[in-house]
This record gives sequence, C-alpha cells and structure tokens, in this order.
Amino acid sequence: MSLKPLSPQAARQQLDQGAVLVDIRSADEHAREHIAQALHVPAERIHDGSAAFQDAKRVIFYCRSGARTQTQAQALSACRNGDAYMLEGGLDAWKKAGLPVVIDASRPIELQRQVQIVAGSLVVLGTVLGATTSAWFLALSGFVGAGLVFAGMSGFCGLARVLMAMPWNRRTL
Repeated sequence: MSLKPLSPQAARQQLDQGAVLVDIRSADEHAREHIAQALHVPAERIHDGSAAFQDAKRVIFYCRSGARTQTQAQALSACRNGDAYMLEGGLDAWKKAGLPVVIDASRPIELQRQVQIVAGSLVVLGTVLGATTSAWFLALSGFVGAGLVFAGMSGFCGLARVLMAMPWNRRTL
C-alpha cells in the first residue's frame, strides 16, 4: 500500500471536505512556514501510533518538496486505517499554486540549511585562502569535509550542535 498523490488544488478540496493535513517536517521547518490547517507530526514520531490523525478517514501528508513524503510513503501509509494521500510537490507546490501559508519570518531558517551554509562557506574560505595566502588553509576545507562525512556516517553533527546553541536558534528549541 502506498500514498495516493494529490495536486495542491485537489488537496485543498479534500481539506474542505474534512481531510486531515499532516506536516511531517522537522519542528524548525514547520515553525518558519506551514499550511495553516496542518497538524505537525514529524516523520520520526508518526509511527508510534499516538498521532491525533489515526482515526481520520482521509489524511494528506506533506513535506517541503514531496521527496521525504515519497521516500517514507510505505511507512506513512501503513500507519493509517483510512485513505492516505501525499501532497504532490509538497509545500513548494502548494505555494506555487497560490494557496495560503503561514509564515513567521522571525524564525531562523532550518538548522539543516544553516549547516549547509556555514559548511559551504568554510570550504570556500579555506580554498580561497589556501590558493591566495597559504596552502595550510586548505586544511580548513579538509576538516569541514571530514566533519560532514563523520556526520553522515554517525548521525552526529558537531556543527549542528554549535548552531543550535546560537542565540537566533534558542527560541525554536
């Protein structure tokens, strides 16, 4: 069993008819931007059986682009008793269709994007300084690359932990 795809317009019609919309993204993503009617249940917590949508006749799952929802379609579908759908293209498609979203621009961008920005900036800085000043600066790029490999293999990202402690992120945690 898998999730049936719904266009943003069809999803809107289903919501008007009583379907439940579930945002499976992380808390920091949801806090910054989400569809007003959506319940927030991060994907990692959906499978414990305690979700408020368990008894709904129709549930529509969504993420930012639809990729995470598609990847987890089997598991999301399995946690349902009724019809299960996925919002095609996710939040991005919903916005592109001109449908309303709740935006809190005072919230920081998602932690994952912050990590990507900082790591990428450090790699570029190390490369530029290594090429123009001293080859020793290339070690910075190597260190960041090794940290990303370690984070991918272990699930622990030291840079994410540092960024979580920054003042702009404390409000969302």
